[in-house]
Amino acid sequence: MSETDTIGPPEAGDTNDRRETIRVAAASLVGSALEWYDFYLYGTAAALVFNRIIFVNANPAVATMAAFATFAVGYFIRPLGGLIFGRLGDVVGRKNVLIITLLVMGTSTALMAFIPTYAQVGIWSPIILIILRAIQGIGAGAEFGGAAILSVEHANPRARGLQGAWPAVGVYLGLLMASATFALITQLPQEQFLAWGWRIPFAASVVVIAVAVFIRLRLSESPAFLEAKEEEEKKAIPVAPLKDVFRFEWKSMVTLIGMQTPQNVVAYINLTFIAAYLTGTLKLANTIGPVAVAVATGTTMVTLPLFGALSDRIGRKPVILFGIGFSAVFVYPYFWIIDNTRSTLGVTLAVVASVGIGVGAMFGPQGAYFSELFTSRSRFTGLAFSREVASALSGGLTPLIAVALVAAASGSPRLVALYVIAACAIGFLATLVGPETRGRSLRTTSRTELEKSSGSFTD
Repeated sequence: MSETDTIGPPEAGDTNDRRETIRVAAASLVGSALEWYDFYLYGTAAALVFNRIIFVNANPAVATMAAFATFAVGYFIRPLGGLIFGRLGDVVGRKNVLIITLLVMGTSTALMAFIPTYAQVGIWSPIILIILRAIQGIGAGAEFGGAAILSVEHANPRARGLQGAWPAVGVYLGLLMASATFALITQLPQEQFLAWGWRIPFAASVVVIAVAVFIRLRLSESPAFLEAKEEEEKKAIPVAPLKDVFRFEWKSMVTLIGMQTPQNVVAYINLTFIAAYLTGTLKLANTIGPVAVAVATGTTMVTLPLFGALSDRIGRKPVILFGIGFSAVFVYPYFWIIDNTRSTLGVTLAVVASVGIGVGAMFGPQGAYFSELFTSRSRFTGLAFSREVASALSGGLTPLIAVALVAAASGSPRLVALYVIAACAIGFLATLVGPETRGRSLRTTSRTELEKSSGSFTD
């Protein structure tokens, strides 16, 4: 597709446009899945491996907290990646940045397969791991934002919720791949699993990233970006996404951070903390956590586009508010089911409901909602940076906080439940006072034009 034939609003009945939308959505889903496979490998390994061979301590709780602390490192540095790559995405294009982030993340993940254990090199083992985790986090800083923006900016205005959900599906497909891989690898005898088995999924990321790069090279650039770039060149408008986003779009950034908080907390309670809770506190088998997460992610891959499509019909805010409310109400039954059944079936049902319904409703509409919050000139910068600030504050810290709260409550999850409810309260308030964005034009370059376009369903 050339630059000239992407300028202007798409026609709803244009077959070529529909084909391009489908191709971009599919490529965003697959590319996002393959990249997030890398990122989620670390979370599972932190709960099952790194606390035993790299962060060695006589107290298992302390070792687990140290492993999750490095999990948080990747999140704390992601806002920097969001700024760097977000700005590049607004200046040189969405597609090019998404290829760069793949290479950054893929290289750091593959190198993790060769990290020596603490017994082999002592303190250098965790130091090497922390450095690689930081590089991985920088690469991840713009991944979801870029994939979501590319999908939404190619979409029909009346189907942005659905199209913007595909990168989210890709995130969970990547998690499913990582969880399924570890569920398989944990079948090895414990000695072999800790010695070399856990390294296989990290080494396999070389192939994974090669496939993802090939897919993303075939993508076309976003029509909204090309139009904004053409306008800037014609009018000699200086490109300053960092300055613009902090000066004119800070309210959207605050809304995004608040709304993202409960989704991060609930997701990482299920996707990372629960594996450590099952094995460390409840003394259950290593296989239960990965199996439950694998089933839940498969379910969520179905509910995400359904909730995204629902937001195209009734609005983004009602769907997201439902997900937040459900998560707050369900958290006590969630832990009751897990603690009282202590079975693969009970744990799986609890995790499926929490992730498939609660997280699905919060996450499904986010690709469209977050993209519609910002103008085209600073959309990538604003979305990527704000989302990663929220990820650093809530996503990266959640497993560490949850482990500490369980230890403080002598093994009880009651304080973790209160933590989830507090996060949901923040998200509910942010969503309630935030704007309804369904129908906004994605090609506007000023806040006034963007807000006036609400409900217009035009590009």
